Amino acid sequence: MGYLEIAVDIAREAGALLANHFERRVAFELKGDFDLVTVADRASEKLVVERLRTHFPTHGIMAEEGGGHESPSDYRWFVDPLDGTTNFAHSFPVFNVTLGLEKAGEMIAGVIFDPTRQEMFTAERGSGAWLNNRRIHVSAAKRLEDSLASTGFPSRKRHQNVNIHFYHQMAMASHGVRRTGSAAIDLAYVACGRLDAFWEFGLKPWDMAAGTLMVREAGGAVSEMRGAPHSVTASEHLLADNGLLHEPVLELFGEIFRGHFREPIPVITGPE
Repeated sequence: MGYLEIAVDIAREAGALLANHFERRVAFELKGDFDLVTVADRASEKLVVERLRTHFPTHGIMAEEGGGHESPSDYRWFVDPLDGTTNFAHSFPVFNVTLGLEKAGEMIAGVIFDPTRQEMFTAERGSGAWLNNRRIHVSAAKRLEDSLASTGFPSRKRHQNVNIHFYHQMAMASHGVRRTGSAAIDLAYVACGRLDAFWEFGLKPWDMAAGTLMVREAGGAVSEMRGAPHSVTASEHLLADNGLLHEPVLELFGEIFRGHFREPIPVITGPE
């Protein structure tokens, strides 16, 4: 059994655990001042980390809830045991478990499993991207005005986040911008053509490790929002799209970074 096949089995087992907790509507608590965490996050991470350590005892593991461990090995797993915790905690059925494997700084395998739809997205370096064993490709949209995009906002200080400017400009330039509440799902949807582009600030490595590989293997493009090469562990923001839209989106983002807005944000006025 290869890395990807084992990751698929682990993701399926963790997904079943999450689905069971989801049906029971588990309580949540705060992690810090703003971020939610549930017993399902911790139980899923415990399961995933235990399975990885059984199969790959020398590999490093970076996991969202802190259950991983460092290793001198060239191999390192990025684990988000429940991506979309806020959705999950409110019984909004958009969440997943995701695992990405890095070798010597390069992503080589990734899995994103959505247990509510039984959709298993997989990718392996050089072997393409797949959804339930069917090969997937990014969309063929060539114009920004024909595209559908997605983004996300942080839990903390949402009202101060610069992304509202990018959201407004992209929403006005395209068919619209969605917010699923799950970065891994967004990236998987870019890979399979349901979305044409996704961007976000402040993601963690486990949010995007599998998904960035998936987009690239599906024929898309990934970079930082200013166009620099993207690093899962070092980049502060991400743009992923079908490749055809990469330069138009970078051009729009460049204008916003410089403080130029194609569409002014409307001013709210009182009743006449």
